[in-house]
Amino acid sequence: MKRILTLATIAILALAATAQSMLSPQDLLDMLKARHAPDKRTAIWDVKATTSKKGLTNLTGKVGTQQMKDAIDTAFKGYKVKNNLSVVENSLPEGKRWALVKLSIATLRTEGKHSAEIATQALMGMPVKVLEKDDDWYRVQTPDDYISYVPESSLCYKTDQQMNSWRKARRMVVTVYDSRLVTEPGGDETVTDLVLSNILEYRGEQGEWVRLATPDGREGYIQKNQVADLTQWSKQNFDAELIEKTARRMMGSSYLWGGTSTKVTDCSGLVKVSYLANGIILQRDASQQALTGKKLYDYHEAQLGDLLFFGNSKTKRVTHVGIYLRDGKYIHCSGQVKINSLDPNAPDYLYSTLSISRIDGMIGTQGITYLRNHPWYF
Repeated sequence: MKRILTLATIAILALAATAQSMLSPQDLLDMLKARHAPDKRTAIWDVKATTSKKGLTNLTGKVGTQQMKDAIDTAFKGYKVKNNLSVVENSLPEGKRWALVKLSIATLRTEGKHSAEIATQALMGMPVKVLEKDDDWYRVQTPDDYISYVPESSLCYKTDQQMNSWRKARRMVVTVYDSRLVTEPGGDETVTDLVLSNILEYRGEQGEWVRLATPDGREGYIQKNQVADLTQWSKQNFDAELIEKTARRMMGSSYLWGGTSTKVTDCSGLVKVSYLANGIILQRDASQQALTGKKLYDYHEAQLGDLLFFGNSKTKRVTHVGIYLRDGKYIHCSGQVKINSLDPNAPDYLYSTLSISRIDGMIGTQGITYLRNHPWYF
């Protein structure tokens, strides 16, 4: 019986290989893209196939990783092919592949120009992987895997050795909604503004003040009660009340497409900011967040901190997200950060859910990670 199963498996694999070899070059590329780069927000895949009259297929364009290029090489064995693809991760020298955000909030865009749509924001001390250079703009990947463009002036570049030193250094994280780094204890001259979850390096103390350094070496002081040791802070467990408190602090603040900071957010940005205060990194967009966590579909089962997803009831396309509070209420950013009800009979009812994701108990699964477990930070 075992031999029969083995032969059957071999036969199926042979048929699959034959079927694959019958695919057109473009169909094969589409299949590989679906497997290795299904989401253009988190992977680079810009590949074109042109076939000559003699049957030679020329592959041009770029892919994000060497692994992608190797997968294409393997899949195209048996084809007459010339692979001219470039690999983005190999395009920069070793010393230019990492950077730390040096501004309290850096704005990242969908293209390398200021007129392009805002994609997301990154916070001071956030490590980013630098993928490629485009004039004064760099294409980078943030810890949630999101890929976008940021001006060179927003970053401080680090070698692998410098990044390792940074990960081992004593660092502090801002724990208040917003603050400032000042030139001297009790002074009023600003070194830089600061917002919740900014990360700076420890340099010393003076009374009730602690001296910190930005990623590009600017030093100043902040009151001790406005920061926490990053290593200790990152050990916190899931805290739904802290997530709620953070979101409520932003009540009434404005909506900005691409915003992911305490100054302004979009709907998924509010969720990310609130969860990051609890040391948890979530995916960037609502449609990505909806694919994570434990799925629920009845809001009566929801508990504090669950994510509620809204959108088109016919296509099931997710376009909005909020955080469940209690008694059918939820907080979200739609025009401004506000609270509404899921109860159709309530005067503040707004939207019915498509699905619900529970993050509690699911940290470490796809798309959800503690900052303390992210290799870019520690």
